[in-house]
Amino acid sequence: MSANTRSRIVGLLRRGPKTVDELARAVGLTDNGVRMHLAALEKAGTVQQCGLRRTGSAGKPAAIFQIAPEAESAFSQAYVPMLAELVSVLAGQLPADQLLEIMRETGRRLSAGVSFPGDLEARLHAAVDLLNRLGAIASVEAGHDRFTVQGIGCPLSVAVARCPEVCTAVQVMIAEMTGGTVTQHCQHGDRPACCFSISAAD
Repeated sequence: MSANTRSRIVGLLRRGPKTVDELARAVGLTDNGVRMHLAALEKAGTVQQCGLRRTGSAGKPAAIFQIAPEAESAFSQAYVPMLAELVSVLAGQLPADQLLEIMRETGRRLSAGVSFPGDLEARLHAAVDLLNRLGAIASVEAGHDRFTVQGIGCPLSVAVARCPEVCTAVQVMIAEMTGGTVTQHCQHGDRPACCFSISAAD
């Protein structure tokens, strides 16, 4: 029931900012009931207070709530098909060397401003934790003179299946974040899976 109510509140706020009273009337709850749901949505980063509104009556102005800008992308189903079609167009129209350079630059931009302390192993574990938060299921395996990042599946599988060069962006991103030398061994095809070996830079 709580999840359904919060879904209704989110749906109302996606149509425009609203006060607690407006939301309460729309979903059939008390003001305090709505505030409880808004508090949970604020904690999750979905909703934020965006101002105050005078109602014309005595007392404090009413707080106005809206969907947090950074949460908007979570409601879209367009990113995956858009990315897949975009890389297909790029792969079909660009020479191989230009396509690879675009992927390298994409990796550099994704890692811009991200740095981790510690030795190579510590930096690599931090980088993989970040990849997993982005949707990967990857782990670090230690070898004699190098490490391996082994993934179960691929967070960019739809795009990689059409354009294997997309893996280069992840390869460069890991290299930039760890400072290591990264070599790609990814599995491509219908069910791509990430695999990179990492050693200390020469």
